Amino acid sequence: MPNQPLTDASGLTEEQFLQNYQAGSYERPSVTVDMLIFTVMEQEQDNYRKLAEKSLQLLLIQRGEHPFLGQWALPGGFVGINESVEEAARRELYSETNIDNIYMEQLYTWGDVKRDPRMRVISCSYMALVDRKSLTVQAGDDAADAAWFEVSYRVMETRREVVEQDIRQETLVEIVLENEQNKLSGVVKLTETVQGHVRRMEREIVRSSGFSFDHLLMVQYAIERLRGKAEYTDIIFNLMPPRFTLSELQRVYEIILGKELLAAAFRRKIAERVIETDESTRDAGHRPSKLYRYNPEWNLF
Repeated sequence: MPNQPLTDASGLTEEQFLQNYQAGSYERPSVTVDMLIFTVMEQEQDNYRKLAEKSLQLLLIQRGEHPFLGQWALPGGFVGINESVEEAARRELYSETNIDNIYMEQLYTWGDVKRDPRMRVISCSYMALVDRKSLTVQAGDDAADAAWFEVSYRVMETRREVVEQDIRQETLVEIVLENEQNKLSGVVKLTETVQGHVRRMEREIVRSSGFSFDHLLMVQYAIERLRGKAEYTDIIFNLMPPRFTLSELQRVYEIILGKELLAAAFRRKIAERVIETDESTRDAGHRPSKLYRYNPEWNLF
């Protein structure tokens, strides 16, 4: 005897249920995507014997529409009904900045009820690290402008309180995004609580100047995640050209982590992640340095 289709309490099969399902019975929030595109920028020095300075940069677009008209935001937009979230992220990134075909990874989903003044909007954020030299950024779509901003991230204050077995720690983080024409700044309060085996982290904007929506929170979280991933993954190599010196690589790690590293310890740590080539630098005023490339098989075993 063939298997009979399962029925629910109303006697409906799944096919019958879906034929009669009323999607409008529930309010449906809109979904958007926001992209955090980081790079490391070189700033040439007047003294040719001095290594070029580097800084962490984040790509922003200037909004050409309400809300937050004229303010700066992360590239992004609404997800279409017939596309995946990642498809929407790539489409919006290309339409607003002219950037295409880069590796992105999903960062976090932001769902505070009042995060968007228009309506109930849930946003899925993505993060990517890119070699800026290989990109041509150009504003488009509903963006009035697109520009790179130098990132400054500073822990201002940390307070820790322990009551019996419960721990509460508050940290204030100041973030400044700046280029020659614009300066954005803000402070985020991180509240971490530990009750038994339950750990919670809450983020709150204390002060914000120039940021659209809750994008200041996204920037803070992305930098925090980026620093963590730099320690145990190969994500940093997305910022590097095909050939690089170990000094250049170390400097990029220092910029991302926000601290200086001992050269000997650093080289031991990344030894398996790089392969020495038979090429050397030829920069004027500098001693030739060995060039290396990324080893894609370093973590296969």
